[in-house]
Amino acid sequence: MRYKVEHNNYDYPDKDGFFGEFGGAYVDEKFKPVLDNLTKQFDKAWKSDTFFVDWYNLLKEYSGRPTPLYFAKKLTQHYKGGKIYLKREDLNHTGAHKINNVLGQALLAKKMGAKKLIAETGAGQHGVATATAASLLGMECEIFMGVEDMNRQLTNVERMHLLGAKVNAVNTGTRTLKDACDAAIDYWFNHADDVFYCIGSPIGPHPYPMIVRNFQSIVGAEIKEQILEKESRLPDYVLACVGGGSNAIGAFYAFLENKEVNLIGLEAGGEGLDTKRHSAALTLGKRTILQGTCQYALLDENGEAAESYSISAGIDYPGCGPEHCFLKDIGRAQYYAITDSEAINAFALLTKMEGIIPAIESAHALAYLEKLMPTTVPDDIIVVNISGRGDKDVERLLQYMNWVKKWNKVQLR
Repeated sequence: MRYKVEHNNYDYPDKDGFFGEFGGAYVDEKFKPVLDNLTKQFDKAWKSDTFFVDWYNLLKEYSGRPTPLYFAKKLTQHYKGGKIYLKREDLNHTGAHKINNVLGQALLAKKMGAKKLIAETGAGQHGVATATAASLLGMECEIFMGVEDMNRQLTNVERMHLLGAKVNAVNTGTRTLKDACDAAIDYWFNHADDVFYCIGSPIGPHPYPMIVRNFQSIVGAEIKEQILEKESRLPDYVLACVGGGSNAIGAFYAFLENKEVNLIGLEAGGEGLDTKRHSAALTLGKRTILQGTCQYALLDENGEAAESYSISAGIDYPGCGPEHCFLKDIGRAQYYAITDSEAINAFALLTKMEGIIPAIESAHALAYLEKLMPTTVPDDIIVVNISGRGDKDVERLLQYMNWVKKWNKVQLR
């Protein structure tokens, strides 16, 4: 089955990597040939049936695609509104959507003659996926991860070590995802001849936002086919959490020309938008250049990237991918902030009600159901992308939020 999504009218990014005013490649001139070659090689591979079949066969036979689109009957009854479907990206090998993009980039790296994969990671899922692909394809692997994120995702750090990857602890700045990205980019700039940087989010200089989006577009393409089989029509809403934005752009992309489908991204509101403890770049950010691309980002009083915060390491990032910034500006997608406490309650609700433990990142998307469902009617169809599984988060939540009390307060009406 061929899930490649082609759009006739939505032709972004342009040849220079821009989505409207966002995107581009703001890098040193001496590094532009590396990106130009990457663009050329990716374009050739993406148009190649052989490459596409090799990639999809790995997704099918190794990772387990297509992932199910599950009707959450009890959750639907709980909210007494529209029908709720869950796209089960948590059932992928390695436990998240990240493997979709990583297997594609790893195959491309091999084709280009790279010997080593490097990657940044926040929650650790992208790092685990990259280490997995490197092991599978017989490549070296180095992962860059902030010390703060290593402390809150120790299980994933050990998984990367078991897979044979070297994990570099980044102890600068906020010691989270942005700083891991900076360290990985610095390393790549100095080793570009034999290293392939496998970026996990649709961020960074062109062509990375396009590459990640295309490899993640498998998610939305499957949703579209599966919902048509189940309901004979498209959904009214597609919800996904947003940090850098990979799972969300993957879920949204197939529906960009279907204007009747409401696309809603949920970012980290942390401890509240009235505090500085959040990662709500699309809600409160300003347009700037960050890590080689023009995007919305949280800025401090000096115009530099501000310290971000979220209970979930995977969406603790001060910016957002340029395509999401563009979709926000043109009104094609809406973005809202979800607080830590709202996400934790959604995590508990889905776990107790459906027996599915979501990643705390994914729980941000689930939390928006509290606001959306009272506005829906029984014929509405809502798809929530469960971007990853939550076993990596359980110990952290137990320690962080006096979890027993939180758990017992969840009311299942």
